Amino acid sequence: MKVTVKVPATTANMGPGFDCFGIALSIYNKVTIEELVYPDKGVQINVYSEENDTNSSIQTIPTDESNIVYKAIELLYNYVGQSPPALKINIEANIPVAKGLGSSASVIVGGILGANKLLGNPADEAALLSVANEIEGHPDNITPAFLGGFNFSSAEEDGSILYKKIEWPQKWQFILCIPDYELATQISRSVLPEKISIQDAVFNLKRSAMFIEAIHKQDAQLMKYALDDRIHQVYRSRLITGFDRLKTDLQTIPGVLGTVVSGAGPSILVIYEQNNNLEEIKSAINSVWKEIGLKALVKKVDIDTQGAVII
Repeated sequence: MKVTVKVPATTANMGPGFDCFGIALSIYNKVTIEELVYPDKGVQINVYSEENDTNSSIQTIPTDESNIVYKAIELLYNYVGQSPPALKINIEANIPVAKGLGSSASVIVGGILGANKLLGNPADEAALLSVANEIEGHPDNITPAFLGGFNFSSAEEDGSILYKKIEWPQKWQFILCIPDYELATQISRSVLPEKISIQDAVFNLKRSAMFIEAIHKQDAQLMKYALDDRIHQVYRSRLITGFDRLKTDLQTIPGVLGTVVSGAGPSILVIYEQNNNLEEIKSAINSVWKEIGLKALVKKVDIDTQGAVII
């Protein structure tokens, strides 16, 4: 039996929602799992890209039992009291690695959903989210990768994931800026302070409340205020060449709601109102990259509303 799962990229935090807010984007990984028949043993893993990506990130992904996809599959099999059979796993890795776009969450979700299908779907949605988060550790990526759309989520003490999916206004669109360098999550986390002031905590609480209200009311002016942050972005942006300049320049363009670090970075997400100055926004972004001598992919991406699907 063979099953293929298509899973979207995600962008997490979105300004004030550190380790809480996340949204699915229209870039996809695919995970194909095939049960091998006797006398095959163990696991065979192939990693490739539709983009013919031969960079070091693809080349260094493990192809043995240390691969996170296999670990996710194994964990689900153990969850239902079984051990995984001999498997062939193909990973089509089209989401850039170490760019703040949820590449690991995507393949983990793909592995777990595929394994659940092979097992006859014994695990429900709550169990699948919990198992996926046990491997990934970031529900703000796992949840939108699984469900699609905008979600806020929390990993509870008992291992369950508390979440809510909220409809994102269609008129609010995204441009992704993906610099031509990587930033490991561990490094991005290392610059965060161990403690924050009560003033900064309250600031983010207020901005998070504004964020949710802005979505419900589709209030663009409120969203411009809501995208500010004092917990993570102010520190991580120092690792992202051109971020502050880009954010400042784009603030002057009508229709731009804000500029935020995508996940742990270094990718940058620009949120803007549909039909407003798309080419001007792209031109401003490219001018910044050219001036500072940095190569970056600038592309419009859509919100993915379906999440992970078996195809």
